[in-house]
Order: sequence, then structure tokens, then C-alpha cells
Amino acid sequence: MRWVLLPVAAALAFFVAAMRSGSRPLVDIVRQGNKRVLNPVMLRLAGRRHWYAARVEHVGRRSGRPYATPVVAVPVEGGFAIPLPYGDQVDWLRNVLAAGEATVVLDGVRHQVTQPVVVPSEAVLATVPPDWGTRTRVYRIQHWLRVSEVSPG
Repeated sequence: MRWVLLPVAAALAFFVAAMRSGSRPLVDIVRQGNKRVLNPVMLRLAGRRHWYAARVEHVGRRSGRPYATPVVAVPVEGGFAIPLPYGDQVDWLRNVLAAGEATVVLDGVRHQVTQPVVVPSEAVLATVPPDWGTRTRVYRIQHWLRVSEVSPG
């Protein structure tokens, strides 16, 4: 059992160290690893009831193909705030910004969202639960995506 936990602990330690370092090459290694290995697994659970991760469904800005990306979506008044630990140049974010809309699936509920805007962390922290201040500092999250939920009907 110890030998199974060792690689997991090492990966977690690398993740935390890379994110805290702010080093673009190290953060990109983590981002690519998540994109190719973790995200496909996470997408099986993201957006489901009783799971922490949400799912952003968006359309490719060049291909027009539908995509889904696991994220953390924090409900705020009028919509959601989504932390951007890998920065503001990730593909899914560029797709959402180009389309001006997306769907956030959180806790088994689909939410149509519009008006995506990237904002500095300071602009969001007063609107999210207090523990996000600590997470934002620990992982050096500089920006968040703020989206507005479309009122049903």
C-alpha cells in the first residue's frame, strides 16, 4: 500500500511546488499532465451531484467542436467565479471568451452562462467563501473567470 501512495504523494508535492513557484515552465508541465491524464478521468465525475468539480461545456473557437473541461465553479451572486490556476491563456478559457457563452454543470444542474470576463483575484475574493483567499495565495491564482447566469425562461 505504501508503494501505491508514494507516487501519489510525489505528484501532489510536485503540483504544489510548481504552482507555488509561479514558474511558467513548471506550471505548464502540471497543466499538460492534467490535460492529458487527469482531465479525462475527472470528466467522468465533474458536474455530478455531490462532487466538488464542475464541468464547463464550450465550443472550440476554430473547430466549432463541442468540448468539456473540469473546473471549480464557485457560485456567486448572479453567476459563478472560476479560478484560473494555469493563467488566462488556456484553451477552454479562450473558447469561452470567444463564444461569449458556455454551460456550467454543477451538482447535477446545468447553468447557461454569458458575459465571461477575466478579473484579478482581488476583484473576486470578497464574493467567494473566505477559504478561497487562502487557496488563491497558496496556488498563486492571479485571475478568475466571472460569468453571469442566464435567467431561465
